[in-house]
Amino acid sequence: MKSAGLFLIITGAGIVLVGSALCLGVNLSWFGKLPGDIRIVKPGYSLYVPIATCIIMSAVISLIVYLFKIFR
Repeated sequence: MKSAGLFLIITGAGIVLVGSALCLGVNLSWFGKLPGDIRIVKPGYSLYVPIATCIIMSAVISLIVYLFKIFR
């Protein structure tokens, strides 16, 4: 149960940090506009497939989970 509690505390702290950054106006305009993301905009139709953004987010989340396993 200690590891679950620690995980919840760290996850909550991360959410608070991200929320604070967004409230303070941190510019994340690059997020979702990476070179590997596909964006097609036509009159009456738009398609957005964030491939590169998803790969980077997956790598960061995998690194965080890996670090939790090491320090557990």
